[in-house]
Amino acid sequence: METLIPVINKLQEIFNTVGAEVIQLPQIVVIGSQSSGKSSVLESIVGRDFLPRGSGVVTRRPLILQLVHVPALEERRRTASGESGIQADEWATFLHCKHKTFIDFTEVRQEIEIETERTTGNNKGISPEPLYLKIYSPNVLNLTLVDLPGITKVPVGDQPADIEVQVRDMILSYISNPNCLILAVTAANTDMATSEALKLARDVDPDGRRTLAVITKLDLMDAGTDAMDVLMGRVIPVKLGIIGVVNRSQHDINSNKSINESLQDEQSFLQKRYPSLANRNGTRHLAKTLNRLLMHHIRDCLPELKTRVNVLTAQYQSVLQSYGQPIEDKNATLLQIITKFATEYCNTIEGTARNIETSELCGGARMCYIFHETFGRTLESIDPLAGLTMLDILTAIRNATGPRPALFVPEVSFELLVKRQIKRLEEPSLRCVELVHEELQRIIQHCSTYNTQELLRFPKLHEAIVEVVTGVLRRRLPITNEMVHNLVAIELAYINTKHPDFIDTALVSASVSSSKSEPVPDGTRRWKSEKAEEFGTEDRPKGSSQTSVFSSPSRSHAVNLLDTPMPVTRKLSQREQRDCEVIRRLIKSYFLIVRKSIQDSVPKTVMHFLVNYVKDHLQSELVGQLYKSQLLDTLLTESEDMAQQRNEAANMLKALQKASQTISEIRETQLCFGPDSPPSSLVHLVKTWCESSSVCLPEYWEQTVVST
Repeated sequence: METLIPVINKLQEIFNTVGAEVIQLPQIVVIGSQSSGKSSVLESIVGRDFLPRGSGVVTRRPLILQLVHVPALEERRRTASGESGIQADEWATFLHCKHKTFIDFTEVRQEIEIETERTTGNNKGISPEPLYLKIYSPNVLNLTLVDLPGITKVPVGDQPADIEVQVRDMILSYISNPNCLILAVTAANTDMATSEALKLARDVDPDGRRTLAVITKLDLMDAGTDAMDVLMGRVIPVKLGIIGVVNRSQHDINSNKSINESLQDEQSFLQKRYPSLANRNGTRHLAKTLNRLLMHHIRDCLPELKTRVNVLTAQYQSVLQSYGQPIEDKNATLLQIITKFATEYCNTIEGTARNIETSELCGGARMCYIFHETFGRTLESIDPLAGLTMLDILTAIRNATGPRPALFVPEVSFELLVKRQIKRLEEPSLRCVELVHEELQRIIQHCSTYNTQELLRFPKLHEAIVEVVTGVLRRRLPITNEMVHNLVAIELAYINTKHPDFIDTALVSASVSSSKSEPVPDGTRRWKSEKAEEFGTEDRPKGSSQTSVFSSPSRSHAVNLLDTPMPVTRKLSQREQRDCEVIRRLIKSYFLIVRKSIQDSVPKTVMHFLVNYVKDHLQSELVGQLYKSQLLDTLLTESEDMAQQRNEAANMLKALQKASQTISEIRETQLCFGPDSPPSSLVHLVKTWCESSSVCLPEYWEQTVVST
């Protein structure tokens, strides 16, 4: 059991070297109000004056104190252990200057003051940065203690206004660790019910399983009062017990009274004032109790600690592997990254990538959606006759006949009108190319996301890869657009009225003629200008001669015939209606044929000239532009953040491996009770006897039984 505390101290040193607190190690945290005697208790346990003293806040940084029991100098000389060849009974070392050994404890105090001022300055502020001190002595028991700044309420001097909150947060950050024991220090000349230390301890340890109370300054209580009820646990019960101590007064310190003399005076005082409790109080008993509690607590925490170290080791191995190993062959590394990116890019298009999106479509799936949903539905939504009125059709027919009246519907009017409609398919086709080009750009980001570590490791290489791929896409975009434009131009170049799917003109004419033979209802379409006055024969007065707008000018005033508007005041004749309907049906039939062809050929064109070209030539483009000896050093320059993260992960992994090895050296026999520590069965036996005999003991009876 005695070897457990040095093991924890060693683990603490291991993790302190990497500056991380990923493992919560068992330790004893000393808390208390300002000037409650915390530092005096620690000095009494050590047996040396080594802590700064003064009025106000003296402890302004957490002091992690590791006490290591070593044989006396004479014994070490006899056994030739030498302990690094130090010729002194007691000495101290600091972590920040571990190669320097302090034999004079006055220098230890000065070093603490210098380091504190270096971090916090000359003011009365505090700092959360801990100070690590290790003391070797034959007069101490193995312990790990943390001395924290005293709890204060009102800022003094140049302290910040939130000094109370800062101290409280610092204390809670330590005592919230479930693996720490809380040593709550309270002065005997204050009301224990108002103890801030016990209140904070109860907040994080409501069951009191980790809290030990210490009552200081027993000799300064008012005359006629004593701490008997407090020490017996009748005022505030504490499960781990309550121990009273007597501190050195300021007069004793000024007169250079030794700690050994103070300990003797303390024992005399306890024998005189509290004879029944003298053997369970005092600084020596406190040190033994802390040693025992810490050993037992370490024993209980060790299995969980070992599991935590193993889990973190596996995690950091994975993290370090993701950061990559130091580069040995730059040519091979560059080629490997380029090949991996190109393969991932092509696999994303094909849908065979390792990392498949589940939140949205990407890669080839999105292109398929663009081709068959976005582009296809857009074409289907185009009305073959949209923007084409009866007037447009009739005007085209008349213009195609020239000065001669036509006996048949001229083909030129059909071609003119159908080309006008086919031209409308070009814009959505070019938009389809643009959408696919945007998706190919998005795939670059997608591949970068899933190759984050490698590309983040080499940011310049990442930028170069993105630039090359973007350049390839930029060069292929106008080529693909030109080909799509040519597809529409090809359809416009030759109107194939002999297409197998094109409707027969004779059948259309016959169908329209048969339908037009029926009486034309009054609602028959007219030309646009229907707001003009109608001059139908049915509206003419009886007996009037047949007149029209083309009446002889001799019967009225002179008229310029060239300025006479086109007659728009009559209904379309049956022949005109028939001719317009024939043209409409022919346009619709041929437009649907062309639309079907465009809907099929545009995706094929985009795949051939853009997508497949990029797939086939991406790796060769990357290798050709980036795989150059003069670019190797530039492209494979690591980012500072990535290099730092890899070094931190490597250091942490080494620390965890050392910690795992240190823990594995503990044998099962070392976890058993020593001869001075009765087994838990004895405690259970005493408890059973007390219950059967109706004997009431304070809640700290387990500590009393074990220490007896």
